[in-house]
Amino acid sequence: MKQPATFWGGWAALALLALGGTATAQDSVSAPATGGNGIKVGSGRLHPYFDLETRLDSGVGYFTARPDDPLSPVSPDLSGELAMHFRPGFKLEIPSPTLAFNLNGNLDYVLYTGLLTANSGAASRMQGAADLLARLNPDAPLSLEVSDQFVRSDRTRTAAIGAGVLSLFNEARVKLPWRPGGGAVELAPNAAYAVEFFEPLGSNSPVDCGDGVCDPIAADRFDYGNLHFGLEGRWRFLPKTAVVLDTGVDLRSYFNDGSPDATLFRAMAGVAGLVSPKVAVLAKAGWGQDFSGDGGGTFIAQLEGTYLYSPNLSFKGGFLRQFEPVAAYGTFTDNRGYAEARALFGGKLTMRLGAAVDFLSFAGGRSDTLVSLDAGPEYQFRPWLTGAVGYTLGSRSSSVAGGGLNYTRHEGYARLSVMY
Repeated sequence: MKQPATFWGGWAALALLALGGTATAQDSVSAPATGGNGIKVGSGRLHPYFDLETRLDSGVGYFTARPDDPLSPVSPDLSGELAMHFRPGFKLEIPSPTLAFNLNGNLDYVLYTGLLTANSGAASRMQGAADLLARLNPDAPLSLEVSDQFVRSDRTRTAAIGAGVLSLFNEARVKLPWRPGGGAVELAPNAAYAVEFFEPLGSNSPVDCGDGVCDPIAADRFDYGNLHFGLEGRWRFLPKTAVVLDTGVDLRSYFNDGSPDATLFRAMAGVAGLVSPKVAVLAKAGWGQDFSGDGGGTFIAQLEGTYLYSPNLSFKGGFLRQFEPVAAYGTFTDNRGYAEARALFGGKLTMRLGAAVDFLSFAGGRSDTLVSLDAGPEYQFRPWLTGAVGYTLGSRSSSVAGGGLNYTRHEGYARLSVMY
């Protein structure tokens, strides 16, 4: 088994340096929430940090049954391993009434120890993430937001593809928020362009893979570019209640002719606001329509509620129905139910529990069910030192046969974060 980690790791580092030089997914960059004084940069602060994480993962990838024989059969199941993450990064925040600037970035070297799967070390690799947001005149009636998100990891955003794949994703976005008058009305036209490239974690495929979507070796045929144009709107007709509008069109094309292109239009409208001082609700509904390929459209909606039991305890849950472009099939529908609880004890200990179930329906008849769970505590020992442990569960079952599409993945981790 051979992994070109040096080649892709170099490109990841170059991309991160380019982002840092030019100028949140956010959820893509997980920087510690607090830190030390940092390094003064103009009116802002630069906070270097370092994460050391140990992760016991039951689903690293597919490996030969006998490491000493490269021609031996490949295990039909994902193999487990103990992995070490060495993650240096930085968080830059420059507040300003004229040009506010935020940049988070990290490099993540993933080292597979070989303690559980003898030849898993070949899958060791460099990952990385960066998140940029620049806002010109953020407090003015007319402002400009430019952002970019870069992620390289084994968690792909393409729902049709199976496990054992590395994803290189980048999306550049621009938004023009306009708040005429007193700000009760806000319109925000926006545009974005995203690309995602795939490569296998190794040179082996699961033996029971009968469809190209579950074969990591062939994943690069699903490389794509996605051009998005949208319009977001909000009208605050009461102090704590607003009408919301979210429309957009996605032009999805594939670089290697591995999938049907899609021209997908979506529009939703609804209300968002406080039902009581402790309960907030978001409700919106609309329609999604594909104007290319075989066409097709469906009803889309979101209903979400948040309950603030106390300043230190909150609950959130909801249902989301999405219609999205996807590789291999053109489009898919996702019916997602989700719930989350967070609690803060003593100002330092944070407990969280999140769960979700997704029912995916792809054009052409394929259907998948995904179950996810994330739980664990995080404790702030010092303003600059944070520790966390946790457990995540990812389970997937599909009407398409193949180990990469039918599996259960358990992950336990312990992380220590130091931020200056």
